Amino acid sequence: MSAVRVLVVEDNVDNLELIVLLLSRHGYQVITAHSGREGLEKIRTEKPDVALLDLTMPEIDGWTLARTLKDDPELKHIPLIAVTAHTLPGDRRKALDAGFDQYISKPINVQLFDQVVKEALEKK
Repeated sequence: MSAVRVLVVEDNVDNLELIVLLLSRHGYQVITAHSGREGLEKIRTEKPDVALLDLTMPEIDGWTLARTLKDDPELKHIPLIAVTAHTLPGDRRKALDAGFDQYISKPINVQLFDQVVKEALEKK
């Protein structure tokens, strides 16, 4: 069986490295992008099993990217996880309303992170 393919779209290098480390230790094949536009291109070409998206990114923000993906019949099945520092009341609801399936706040709780990724993959 091939490794689960996970796309991480994150413009902060430190956050990206941490997320890649957390995913790699579980054997996931990690694909990265540094902007919303690059993330959209990679989702279209790579068709990952799940995508983790930062909400505040250059070119296309995570909310817009999620709505774009959920409106695309070929991509709407891909589970989306928001990984964000937006933690004010209502931010979680706003992310879910934009089309995200799961929500992880920063700083990342490592144990919670692993569980949320697993749950998103189980929904697929």
